[in-house]
Amino acid sequence: QRFRFCGDLDCPDWVLAEISTLAKISSVKLKLICAQVLRDLLGEAMEVRETSRSPSDPLAESGDVKATIAVLGFILSSAAKHNVDSESLSSELQQLGLPKEHASGLCRSYEEKQSCLQDRLRACSLRLCRLGSVGWRVDYTLSSSELREVNEPLVHLNFNVRDGESDGTVAIPMALSADKFRVLLAGEARGRCRGDAVA
Repeated sequence: QRFRFCGDLDCPDWVLAEISTLAKISSVKLKLICAQVLRDLLGEAMEVRETSRSPSDPLAESGDVKATIAVLGFILSSAAKHNVDSESLSSELQQLGLPKEHASGLCRSYEEKQSCLQDRLRACSLRLCRLGSVGWRVDYTLSSSELREVNEPLVHLNFNVRDGESDGTVAIPMALSADKFRVLLAGEARGRCRGDAVA
């Protein structure tokens, strides 16, 4: 069977396996964990409080906690990526065996943060790093006792790139001849036109 929150594909086996763990958790606890997973997906710090768990707690083992966080992260981010509304998501989760009360609580949390989550996923999608700023200068060698002919001007570029994961900035310097700079500029202009045509 195909599910919209999985991109109209079959649900992964590991997600099916974890649905049974989600069903054992109380709906209130599931909603609390879901809120923390949404915080994490939105780039905020997850507030996980280690509480003393009784052996009867379905999340008594740390592996179960990690698996629960992973499956909720997959469900929420995948549903947002594929623009699934909360009613459809609730229906699909119930088809997979999640109780109605659990699915409703999860989907209410999802609905509240859906647009923020989609914006965040768009901002992070297919981007390893972002261009922070560009610095440039042109050097002319007008005359020299060592040169018999005057060279073409050199364009010095300095790209300051922000790493998407570590939020650090790296400077990437390069020097180009005037011809190479014209080729770079023409390629950038073509790329921008194609990007505008797609958007």
